[in-house]
Amino acid sequence: MDSSRLIAQEQAQLKQAVADAVSMATKLGADQAEVAVSRQTGISVNTRMTEVENIEFNHDGALGISVYVDGRKGNSSTSDISQESIARAVQAAIEIAKHTSQDPFSGLADPELLERAPQDLDLFHPASLDPDEGLSIAKACEEIALNADSRIVNSDGASYSSHLGIKVYGNSHDYVQSYLTSRHSLSCVLIAQQGDEMQRDYSYTMARNSADLWQPEQVAKEAIERSVARLGARKIDTCSCPVLFSADSAVSLFGHLVNAISGGSLYRQSSFLLERLNTQVFPPWFNISERPHILGGLASSPYDAEGVKTQDRDIILNGDLNSYLLTSYSGRKLGMPTTGHAGGIHNWFVNSNHGDLQDMLRQLGTGLYVTELMGQGVNAVSGDYSRGAAGFWVENGEIAFPVHEVTIASNLKDMFMGIQAVGSDVDLRSSLRTGSVLIDNMKVAGS
Repeated sequence: MDSSRLIAQEQAQLKQAVADAVSMATKLGADQAEVAVSRQTGISVNTRMTEVENIEFNHDGALGISVYVDGRKGNSSTSDISQESIARAVQAAIEIAKHTSQDPFSGLADPELLERAPQDLDLFHPASLDPDEGLSIAKACEEIALNADSRIVNSDGASYSSHLGIKVYGNSHDYVQSYLTSRHSLSCVLIAQQGDEMQRDYSYTMARNSADLWQPEQVAKEAIERSVARLGARKIDTCSCPVLFSADSAVSLFGHLVNAISGGSLYRQSSFLLERLNTQVFPPWFNISERPHILGGLASSPYDAEGVKTQDRDIILNGDLNSYLLTSYSGRKLGMPTTGHAGGIHNWFVNSNHGDLQDMLRQLGTGLYVTELMGQGVNAVSGDYSRGAAGFWVENGEIAFPVHEVTIASNLKDMFMGIQAVGSDVDLRSSLRTGSVLIDNMKVAGS
């Protein structure tokens, strides 16, 4: 029996287990109950210097239960979906709820917000789970890389993974829904040497459909280019200058935005963007849109982790913060409706207003082009930003030499308002899609 049919059978079993758990909870006295399962099946293989290093098969996941009794919440989980184990888990959640504090903001999402007819978003593309096939792909990537350039002297390994997932959610609003997912990836990490100097970099590809992955040759080519380009890296003098973030590095900038406008950070008063809804936080030309229903999207979802229907949103509109990211609980705490963001964001698109990378380098003029960020020096409350970085020094729009061991610093509020341009060189491997981002001025601490 093929993997698609097996996973469909397991999906039906998990949906029944979720329905049974909800029914048991209400019969045992829960006012409300919700149950979620996320189960994953797949392989991960690793090679190093074209030799097999690791093969992993996994089939895991748990059934999580939340019950609400007189405003008190109890949680439990089980990896065993037999009737006896589910019953024990439900009973444990009921007992826990008796000993927790009442919380008037807890409870299920409002029933009218639930997605009861989810559309097929083309998220399930099973591939062979044969480890030999995965190993041949990883080995091919390493072999190409090690033979293409004499400066590539070693490899930190290549990895191939293929996973199929089942997501099921149900609650006592007579609701049970599920959908299937897949995710495949290939990555390679290389070490380049010039004299006594060694530098390390990588490349990767990821997709819902394995047919959409880059070929091993393309992954190897990018890993070689990135590793070799770092040879001859220097320190630079401390200065203030414009900074261009590469597309993959720029993703982290907007990750800080996600955290700052998420409900938990807001009601805990731990965000540098408190009370900034409907106010300007970016330049007037700047927009971020969210599109949850992109077919095959890496973060596409018909509903969130509470069953709430996802919908298109303009997160940033003409520079203004147009929406928070709220769950039912955080929304009630803030006196606002949920935005369908239990579990995270859904396919963000940062609009571009400039050309490709070469155009962005010319726009930068003289300054720092960042291709790697290190450390976690970001204060979520104040917005103060300080991180280690590596990349290239640019003079008159041309890359002059690679740079390492520098620290870049500013404040995220100033950085967001100081964005001068977003390139068209969008990294399609992320669920948060952006091109390179040019910021007008940052402190660069070097030697």
